[in-house]
Amino acid sequence: MISVVVVNWNRKNLLRACLLSLGRQAGAAFEIIVVDNGSTDGSAELAEGEFGAQVIRNAENRGFCAANNQGIARAKGEFIALLNNDAEAEPGWLAALHDACSRAPDVGMAASKVLVWEEPGRIDKVGHLIFPDGQNRGRGSGALDQGQFEKEEEVLWPDGCAAMYRKSMLDQIGGFDEDFFAYGDDAELGLRARIAGWKCIYTPRAVVRHHRGEGRRNGWR
Repeated sequence: MISVVVVNWNRKNLLRACLLSLGRQAGAAFEIIVVDNGSTDGSAELAEGEFGAQVIRNAENRGFCAANNQGIARAKGEFIALLNNDAEAEPGWLAALHDACSRAPDVGMAASKVLVWEEPGRIDKVGHLIFPDGQNRGRGSGALDQGQFEKEEEVLWPDGCAAMYRKSMLDQIGGFDEDFFAYGDDAELGLRARIAGWKCIYTPRAVVRHHRGEGRRNGWR
């Protein structure tokens, strides 16, 4: 089984769209865990009542890292998928990530093809690399999607906006470093996983559309 963790803070309408996209997933058995960081807009009630999600309610905004760690601790799945509340997944997203992540025992992470929600012909990120200037950046960020990333291949780590992690890997290396609150967290976790010998596979079949910039209003991404 897969556990999908969605962190939320006062984004009820975006959260509804995100959860609706999860309701359209096919070919994968999964549970949904929403970690709500003290919302006052009825987000937690929406997730629990309308969608039947498990909801962890925090009294305050604990940020991306701590909240995801709470969801991971609650998860029953062998694989953990993260999906930002400002992202919407295409119907085959979970199945494609699971296929990539479960292909070999040393694959601990899977990366999605993340497109810009407002301009779906433009790439947000298709996995992460470290470039010759020493900087970590999302592959293809801002480029037009012209078929240049249609090959399944190894990347360094996934973007935390829409990713899958093997639970046994997280048990071994630990979850997100909560000193980060947000931003840089997926890079740190990804590097820690790579150093420990785990691989990451990018699959273009796992498509997500992401509202760029909304994460900053959440206090992350």
